[in-house]
Amino acid sequence: MRKIFLSVALFSLVVSCKDDYLDIKQEGSTEASNFFKTADDAMQATNAIYLFLRSYDNSAFPYQFIFGVPADDVVKGSNPGDASFINAYDNFTYTVGTDGVKGYWIGQWQAVNRCNQVLSNVPNIQMDSTLKERLLAEAKMLRAYFYFNLLRIYGGVPIFDGIPSTYKVPRNSAEEVYDFIISDLTSAAAVLPQAYGAADLGRVTKGAALGLLSKVYLYKKDWQKAFDTSNQVISMGYNLDPDFNHLFRIAGEFGPESVFEVNCECSSQFGGSQYAEVQGVRNQFGWGFFTPSQALENAFEPGDIRKELTILREGEITPEGDLIKKGDPESVDTYNQKVYVPKADNNSACAYGSRQNIRILRFAEILLINAEAANELGNTATATANLNRVRTRAQLPGTTATTQAGLRTAIWHERRVELAMEGDRFVDLVRTGQAATVLAPYGFKAGKNELFPIPLDAINESLGMFTQNPGY
Repeated sequence: MRKIFLSVALFSLVVSCKDDYLDIKQEGSTEASNFFKTADDAMQATNAIYLFLRSYDNSAFPYQFIFGVPADDVVKGSNPGDASFINAYDNFTYTVGTDGVKGYWIGQWQAVNRCNQVLSNVPNIQMDSTLKERLLAEAKMLRAYFYFNLLRIYGGVPIFDGIPSTYKVPRNSAEEVYDFIISDLTSAAAVLPQAYGAADLGRVTKGAALGLLSKVYLYKKDWQKAFDTSNQVISMGYNLDPDFNHLFRIAGEFGPESVFEVNCECSSQFGGSQYAEVQGVRNQFGWGFFTPSQALENAFEPGDIRKELTILREGEITPEGDLIKKGDPESVDTYNQKVYVPKADNNSACAYGSRQNIRILRFAEILLINAEAANELGNTATATANLNRVRTRAQLPGTTATTQAGLRTAIWHERRVELAMEGDRFVDLVRTGQAATVLAPYGFKAGKNELFPIPLDAINESLGMFTQNPGY
């Protein structure tokens, strides 16, 4: 897995413009004009994009503020006084000046910049043409992922296809951003390999590009393309891990269900990831944030094995033999079991749990995307069959839904419990039109909270080019 990590301290590649939200120079950065000379430079620059996937900005606190806490399946966690500012995301009181809103925005644009540096500079390097095309395809796939995050959270954003002379441009429409993402993913899928050798596990594949593309079509409500594209992925040899617990353990990484997964193996140079640490059992495995809500616990059907394999409880002994200790009586007493790293699997060279991979897209979700699209197209049989594949793994009987409306509700519910605590619940509620009802008791305001605000700094730096999202 060595190739997934950088061999030099190339933390960020920067452009020459100053004082822009896309141009935040980081310590240890390298000017692009002094780089991009060799094939090794091309590989390092591409690996810098992967490095961001496991970074604190992309996978720890800012990500959970935005994708986790606003939903009804996640609460702040820890104890009431610890990081109480997170409550603003639970009750929808964040503003244009809230740090987390700005932090996530900045982080995603830094990632887009890394992609654009590769896409703009690597074509000029004299190197093996096959490797060059593959690296460019990887950068396009990853740029599409970051743009999809920005689109779902902030709505239409500026499209930068390369390194422009100015970043002070208006926002593109959401439809234009969708088209840009689709173009990148289609182009990447045509080039990327279906699999890599062991040294390159974690690099994006054809299946990852097509899987993300099917999800993008789902959000666009382009049901036929979501159905057709997810069918392509289904035909590629992926399968459900028969053991739901194994799926999220170290031994289950890059298994048959892995479509898009971030390699977070502990590295002597860059450490691991804090994705699991910030959510781990407080004072035992981590910080104790972003924990399951009572609403999530209530959502599981009787007999669903995923309930106890998603919710980790104080006082229990895990399947791996760890006793989850009781902690601060003011703290929460349940945690996200999907990010739990058994003591025997921890790498003490890095922070606890830091080697836990991040599962961005699993085959179970591909099946549910296919089921939802099939149902909207009137294909009840296929929708039912793929929904039931997911339910069978959870040791549940087949769905009793028979109508299109009933299946729609059943599929949405299955997404909630199958993908619980994985960052999809809030954006799922928004895209399906359920947010105004489900999240109203938490303070969600229809016509406003479907999107987060564009940060005030970005509005000011745009010199009047940006419009703010409604309600802020």
